[in-house]
Amino acid sequence: MGHNLTFAFTSFDRNHLMTDVRPMKQLLKHPIHLFSIGFGAGLIPIAPGTAGTLVGVVFYICLQSLSLSWYLPVVAILFTLGIWFCGVTARTLAVHDHPAIVWDEIVGFLITMIAVPTGWGWVLAGFILFRLFDITKPWPIGMIDRRVRGGIGIMLDDLLAGIYGLASLHLARSLPPLWES
Repeated sequence: MGHNLTFAFTSFDRNHLMTDVRPMKQLLKHPIHLFSIGFGAGLIPIAPGTAGTLVGVVFYICLQSLSLSWYLPVVAILFTLGIWFCGVTARTLAVHDHPAIVWDEIVGFLITMIAVPTGWGWVLAGFILFRLFDITKPWPIGMIDRRVRGGIGIMLDDLLAGIYGLASLHLARSLPPLWES
C-alpha cells in the first residue's frame, strides 16, 4: 500500500501568491529536477536556500583538493548546466526562481570559495557571506533577480552573490590578522 506524498510549493510571484501541489516523487525522480532542487534540499519548507547552500558546502569539500585549473572549469560547467536545470524546473513549477530551486545556491557558494584557503573558518565565512549577499541582494543583484527571467536569471543573481562573497573573502585574506600588531 503506497502513499502519494505531496509537498505544497508556495511562493510569491511578484503579483500574487501561487500555490502548486505536485507529487514529491515526481520532482525527485526526474534527474533535471533532482539537481535543481539540490537532491531534495530545496524541498525543506524553512530556508531552502540555506539548505541548498549546505549542499554546496558538501560539493566544495569534494572539490577543494582540485587545482584552480580544474576547479574553475568544473564550476563553469555546473553553472552552465544550472541554466538548463533551473529553467526546466521553473517552467515545470510555473514559477520563476521557485524557492525549491537551489542549484543556483550550490553553484553560487562554489564561486564564493574560488581560491580561498582551506579550513572550516573559511568555509563558515564563505557560507555566511554568500547567504548575506544572496538574501540582501545588493545592487545589481536585486535588479537582475527582478528583471532577468529563465534559467539564466535564476543562476545570474547567485553568480553575482558568489562573486561578492569571493571578493569579500579575498579582501579579508589580504588584511593583516586582528591579533597581530
